[in-house]
Amino acid sequence: MGSSEPRQPLPRWRSKRGHASVLVLILSTAIVLAVSSVASTTRSVRSGPAPVAISSPEVEEVLQEYCVVCHNERTNTAGLALDTMEVANPGLRPAVWEKVVKKLRTGTMPPGGMPRPDAETYWAVAEWLEGELDRSWAENPNPGRINAVHRLNRTEYNNVIRDLLSLELDVRALLPGDETADGSFDNFAAGLSITTAHLERYMSVARTVTRMAIGLPPTSPVVETFEVPLHIVQTDLRSTDLPLGSRGGIAVDYNFPADGEYEIRIRLRRQYQDYIMGMGWPQQFDVRLDGELVERITVGGDAPGLPATRSFAGAGNNFGDPEWEEFMHTADDSLVIRLDVEAGPRVVGVTFVHDLFEPEFVPQPLQRGRVLTNDEQYMEHAGIHSVEIAGPYGTVAPAEDTPSRQAIFTCYPEQASEREACASEILGRMARKAFRRPIEQADMDVLLAFYREGIEENESFDAGIQLALERILVDPEFLLRVYREPDEPPAGPDVYPLSDLELASRLSFFLWSSLPDEELLQVAERGELAESDELGKQVLRMLEDPRATSAFVNDFTAQWLNLRLLDEELADPDLYPDFDDNLIEAFRRETELFVASTFQEDGSVVELLTADYTFMNERLARHYGIPDIYGSRFRRVDLPNLEQRGGILGHAGLLAATAYPDRTSPVLRGKWLLDNILGAPVAPPPPNVDTSLDEEPSVAGLPIRERLAQHRDDPICSSCHSIMDPLGFALESFDATGRWRDTDERGRPVDNVGTWMDGSEIVGFTGLREMLVDRREQFVQNVTAKLMAYALGRPLEYYDQPSVRRIVTEAEGDDYRWSSIIMGIVESPAFRMRAAAEGD
Repeated sequence: MGSSEPRQPLPRWRSKRGHASVLVLILSTAIVLAVSSVASTTRSVRSGPAPVAISSPEVEEVLQEYCVVCHNERTNTAGLALDTMEVANPGLRPAVWEKVVKKLRTGTMPPGGMPRPDAETYWAVAEWLEGELDRSWAENPNPGRINAVHRLNRTEYNNVIRDLLSLELDVRALLPGDETADGSFDNFAAGLSITTAHLERYMSVARTVTRMAIGLPPTSPVVETFEVPLHIVQTDLRSTDLPLGSRGGIAVDYNFPADGEYEIRIRLRRQYQDYIMGMGWPQQFDVRLDGELVERITVGGDAPGLPATRSFAGAGNNFGDPEWEEFMHTADDSLVIRLDVEAGPRVVGVTFVHDLFEPEFVPQPLQRGRVLTNDEQYMEHAGIHSVEIAGPYGTVAPAEDTPSRQAIFTCYPEQASEREACASEILGRMARKAFRRPIEQADMDVLLAFYREGIEENESFDAGIQLALERILVDPEFLLRVYREPDEPPAGPDVYPLSDLELASRLSFFLWSSLPDEELLQVAERGELAESDELGKQVLRMLEDPRATSAFVNDFTAQWLNLRLLDEELADPDLYPDFDDNLIEAFRRETELFVASTFQEDGSVVELLTADYTFMNERLARHYGIPDIYGSRFRRVDLPNLEQRGGILGHAGLLAATAYPDRTSPVLRGKWLLDNILGAPVAPPPPNVDTSLDEEPSVAGLPIRERLAQHRDDPICSSCHSIMDPLGFALESFDATGRWRDTDERGRPVDNVGTWMDGSEIVGFTGLREMLVDRREQFVQNVTAKLMAYALGRPLEYYDQPSVRRIVTEAEGDDYRWSSIIMGIVESPAFRMRAAAEGD
């Protein structure tokens, strides 16, 4: 085994204020535009053995022999009657035949126990159907149609504020949540409507962020509290923003709104009876601003010379004494620091000095949601509960030199006669960037009216600019991505290309989850973006930007792999007492760093399954049983045993998120694999079906396979369980926390063998990985489909599948690298075009 620092990213890719309360959305009339027909035939994606050549009559013969027995007009199984369909021309019913192809590619039809053709014939039928569907699509491609009005979601809004105003501020918690359907992404246009609640919040947030960006002092001191998660063990370094040799605490990215005096109040961690923890011995913590030490404070123990509220000197040394009781409840009352801070983004760090002292008792695991005895908490390591930042107080000066002011004030008037011209320059530039299009005189008239009102109310140039910027941030042109119908109707197919400006916005929100930068906007304004060479150049440039990795990992990957499941209740503390929030943080970080590594280095998508390395710190290494990894810093580590780990299938976070708190679940894990790896989601169970396992004493102790038999034996349930369960059983060597095991919860040898629909066995973790690697095209196709849906902001439909297959086929020659897939998506008709409104 070897370990090293994380590799450096390699070159990867060759009106008035009152009027703002009403947002009027004016949609263009739907008109048609002529486009050239996209006519390129694609080669189908294969899984399994190389297929033999097959003809239309032979395909019909195979379907008659193996499929029509169930899928006929009389039985109509799953609502499919193949005996009534014209097999020779699948393009006439593409929606139906794409479902058939999906079943064939996943190997889930015919069902287990039913006769099947030989493997070569099986895959030949799948490829023939795909070829016919692709040829039909190429003659008349359908790019689909997204909603004409597409609201920015919370993440996009937050990123746009960052890039527009150079303001590092998380405003997501101030906005209403984004609605998502099961398995969808939070940027899907259909779920991003605007309600009255949205309008009210947008106006409030617009005022807050523009005042902060301009540097206008708040009308009253602002108080914000930042808490350390309750179940985090504070014995190691917590953040790269905190110094080496420290432990626990918190680093807060805080934007101080104005120059002035601020108050930082520290609250210490308490146990269940509200006694402050770790007060039995003196411990030191530092308060730092941008890494510079502001003050070092000692708390706890018998420390003469310190205030009584910070030690128990003079407060009595006997448990139960009134003075001691008061001390144990109020020792952090005086932990308040006042300091002068200049406006702008700063890092406030509060962390303990790492002391080599070890508490003199047998270490106990942190009981999530449980209590510990008072003595253990008394001699424990002290911890930070929260940091409160309040201010500014006293005489407050407006900010003068912050990143936000530098981004906004590219000019500043020295005389009153220069104000209007400077305001026009500032507002025109900011509105052009915010609206993602050139600014017209009508836009400037509205903004200058708001600017003049701000001047009149406050006699300040800055206040006028602030009010006009506030108006920009509540404008529909800012809050919405609007797709307009072309002015001239088409003479051909009912599809039309997006304008260069619309394409620029779609591209930037896909790759950055934010607005176009200056270069992209200029290219679009010149009408050059749609040119193939220029589009490719911009994609490669944008992928080099750190925002691309951030959006890919934090937005797309977190939703695709369901990393947000890690926020839910995981392992039962009674069964897994050493499971803590530090481990959950490590789970999330491992997957984020691993996926980011493959993306930054433009690796193959297949590496997500086959990688022989991962990223870990000491806490995660201990969970994995890997020695010689020390400290809280994550680093790349070569895995010593690929029979137990390797690729995302071995990531403990994903395994824990697909288990119940008290036991593993082949069903949950199998469903997750079908949804997110194979791209073959199963339908939810009927509402009247009991999905729980029988917990009667006579049954509860049986092996999980025997307990699941009650579902597999039920005809209503068996069609899904026969697909999910074999995949999930292959991961039974991992417990509910994702730790490797040889025996189950009751001490029996693990049952980790599944039988797939074609009769082949999937034996354990390595067997599952081998099966998926053999079906790598299907995995890549699923990843491509997920990424394409995210890029388009809508679910994929049957008419998108030929485009997905073509992207994957073309990426195969480049080893399925991320750049090849992303470029294929961007160049696809679905990304660059839009279907005209119905009836045009």
